[in-house]
Amino acid sequence: MDIELFDYSPIVGRPPVRWPGDARVAFYAGLNIEHFHVDRPSASFNEATAKLVPDPVNYGWRDYGARVGIWRLIDVLDRQGIRASALLNSEAGERYPQIVAAGRERGWAWLAHGKSNSIPQAGLAENEERALLAEVFDSIEKTTGQRPRGWLAPGLTETFATPRLLAELGAGYVLDWTNDDQPYPLNVPGLLSVPYTLELSDMQLFHLKSHTGADYVQIVKDQFDQLYADSAAGGRVMALSLHPFVAGQPFRLKYVEAALEYIVGHPGVWVTTSDEIAAHALSPGR
Repeated sequence: MDIELFDYSPIVGRPPVRWPGDARVAFYAGLNIEHFHVDRPSASFNEATAKLVPDPVNYGWRDYGARVGIWRLIDVLDRQGIRASALLNSEAGERYPQIVAAGRERGWAWLAHGKSNSIPQAGLAENEERALLAEVFDSIEKTTGQRPRGWLAPGLTETFATPRLLAELGAGYVLDWTNDDQPYPLNVPGLLSVPYTLELSDMQLFHLKSHTGADYVQIVKDQFDQLYADSAAGGRVMALSLHPFVAGQPFRLKYVEAALEYIVGHPGVWVTTSDEIAAHALSPGR
């Protein structure tokens, strides 16, 4: 079957996107704040033990993010003047109030990131998914004081009903479909796709592909430089995905900060959140 959620739209045939202040690139940092179940497999450091219950090797690796890694990343984001776009599992919001408090103090944008990264969206019946999504959105609104406007699915998993159900709950945009450098409307009234990143994810570069810190900095620079050049024809979006149990490891932190410093130190960069990018994309005369 062909996809019905969005239409084909070549970037070369669109009216140019204009960002505030005539910026060329809109940049946001997607900070993944996740909770994992000790009796379910999820992202793993060592696949050999991933099916064991309990699995101290992989659970401990993931849990390091909420206990230690995120606090390093918060310091880095503060130094670089970046407000996070917090991709929040609702269970993380309920279980880690200190992290939520830190984000509220800093004016983060809060996006719904499912209930737990141990619970994918794929395979749910529509009535089950509707109830789960309502629970997630209500929980995040309660813990953060903000109704989520954006959505990133756990593991970027969806059902065919997910976008429509999200729109019913008042969501305005999703990050799951990483197929563009600009926001674009989905074929669901009121719902946008906002660019996210797979290739530049710390999970992809550091964990799955085993790139060094120096490699990471160069890849991020190369991505930014090309988007900056492309933006001569209209604004572009650059997203950087950060997982505290990966990017927050001590030996990686200086490289993550160097990459961020390179981006925000350029003129013509709108350092913003995914919420603000979506809002601007919907504004008249953008």
